Amino acid sequence: MKEKGFTLIEMLIVMAVISVLLLIAIPNMTKHNSMIQSKGCEAFLNTVQAQVKAYEMEYHRVPTVQELVAARYIKSDRCPNGHAVQISADGAVSESGS
Repeated sequence: MKEKGFTLIEMLIVMAVISVLLLIAIPNMTKHNSMIQSKGCEAFLNTVQAQVKAYEMEYHRVPTVQELVAARYIKSDRCPNGHAVQISADGAVSESGS
């Protein structure tokens, strides 16, 4: 009775091909991760800017980041890349970089 299946050599070739594909794919994914986080932070800053305007219309003054979080206008005071968000006295939103 002859059983059909993969030989050891065939399995090793498949493993080698998968390894090469992983070695190519992983560095590309990590390289683009910082770009993705940067774009996510830009989008988050735009959202916070809109919420600052909404808060201003309701309370007639520029809020702090902590006031926006406490009033549930935003959920977090940090961008996806971990940097804190700050609001200037004139209501401009920016990333603090720390």
